[in-house]
Amino acid sequence: MNWQGWAEIALTLSLAVAIGWPLGVFMSRVWNGERTFLDPILRPVEAVFYAACGVDPKKSQSWHAYALALLAFNLAGFAITYAVLRLQGVLPLNPQGFPGLSEHLSFNTAISFVTNTNWQSYSGETTMSTLSQMIVLTVQNFVSAATGATVAAALARAFTANRGEGLGNFWADLIRTTLYVLVPLSVVVAIVLVALGVPQTLSAGVVAHTMEGADQKIPLYAVASQEAIKMLGINGGGVFNANSAHPFENPTPLTNLITAVSLNVLGWASFFAFGRSALVKKDIRALVISAFVLLFAGAATIYATETRVPPAQMAAGAETTVNMEGKEVRFGAPATAAWAAATTGASNGSVNGMHSSLMPLGGAMTMFLMHLGEILPGGIGSGIAVMVVMAILAVFVAGLMVGRTPEYLGKKIEAREVKLSILAVLAIPVSTLGFAAIAAVLPEALKALMHTGPHGLSEILYAYTSATANNGSAFAGLSANAPWWDATLGVSMALGRFPPIVAVLAIAGALAAKPKLAPSAGTLPTHGGLFVGLLIGVILILGGLQFFPALALGPIAEHFQALAFVAGH
Repeated sequence: MNWQGWAEIALTLSLAVAIGWPLGVFMSRVWNGERTFLDPILRPVEAVFYAACGVDPKKSQSWHAYALALLAFNLAGFAITYAVLRLQGVLPLNPQGFPGLSEHLSFNTAISFVTNTNWQSYSGETTMSTLSQMIVLTVQNFVSAATGATVAAALARAFTANRGEGLGNFWADLIRTTLYVLVPLSVVVAIVLVALGVPQTLSAGVVAHTMEGADQKIPLYAVASQEAIKMLGINGGGVFNANSAHPFENPTPLTNLITAVSLNVLGWASFFAFGRSALVKKDIRALVISAFVLLFAGAATIYATETRVPPAQMAAGAETTVNMEGKEVRFGAPATAAWAAATTGASNGSVNGMHSSLMPLGGAMTMFLMHLGEILPGGIGSGIAVMVVMAILAVFVAGLMVGRTPEYLGKKIEAREVKLSILAVLAIPVSTLGFAAIAAVLPEALKALMHTGPHGLSEILYAYTSATANNGSAFAGLSANAPWWDATLGVSMALGRFPPIVAVLAIAGALAAKPKLAPSAGTLPTHGGLFVGLLIGVILILGGLQFFPALALGPIAEHFQALAFVAGH
């Protein structure tokens, strides 16, 4: 550890928050239908979409209608993606000549990209055609991210409503977020990445002549455009199997900084957009501070574990080395620590190092950040939505302590909202621990593991954590392209995405129907340090206590095994 490493981590994480603030103001204007500098160009395009879809953007929907529209749109996206992947071998733009995907891999991949998870049970450069990458996977990167944003926009309107029922129009929110936020930003970032050496081509590849005199074909794709929305949309699915450790996706330290900031920036922007739209800027700052404190603590833990002497080298007498296994040597331990924390805290899932090669406690921290609910800052819109759910539970706990009905952002929090909040946060533990328990004793599932013992359990636990949290990063060591794993991980992704969304929209519907209350002498302030501490405590208890026994049997047990190895030598 050194001050340069700490400065690099602080810079990477802080830049995302700093840039997210003005972007959040712009995103709020988009959600609210206010005028933006892009209106002269995009208003006519927006109108064409409304006319083609028969949508009246001014017609507000109840939470039921909003949820049904969201679910129907994503079901259609799943069906189209599944069909294209199955038929890939007979469709055009397939210069690589790849066949169609199997039923179970198509199912897994379609759900993965529709749910904004981008888990990949395949190697992109040897599986996906140019058409599949561009027409379905990249498109889902845009619309799945926009879907999350619509949830936050609807929830923000619920807090400003006064005995109202409407949450806005799902179709308008989806189209406006895609057109005004995701597409322009992705174009800018893609152009920057091309200028910095990231490929953007429809060619199948180039032939390189090796020093031994042989020919090696190096695959190419339209990488820069995919890379831009992969980060900005908090998606994470890489064109290449090595993801952002691959030099075509991430060729220089500058591209590493740009993409590491990009993978968090719209998550933070969603926090600020929610605060402006719900007219609660001070209260949202408390949520930002809470999330940032937890995220920085996670990055610091990973950095500390990865810059200590590894046990095997310690036993051999080394005193000054660090654990460079699984890290991209161009970037080093600080960049890996910052990226690992940011990607697991933001439900992005991209990697510039291999999490399985982290020290046991470093690997445990990447899982723990996902266990907290993907709210640091989580996905676009989905992160702030779940963070608000955590805040509702925090004021409920505070209300129990003082014996009065809790309030949050001017709305009374009653039994219905608390029950729905619990449902929203139960998805991750129920799916993760349930499927992991079955896989740990099922012979068919155990065949896919590379390791036994605590590290093997970590492989299982990480896979279901990543899938249910809609993160998509992999621990490595697990051969997931098999019927059991593709099917159960796909179901996990759906359980982690849609039940919480429906629960949040139901909360929004209940809050919108309530009167807006002015703060009273008995109202708990939700913008100060006391509330920040309370919220962090609730998040840690909900995320930590539920998963601690599983972590104790996996990475924590592996950590003590390593210590025992050193003691024995």
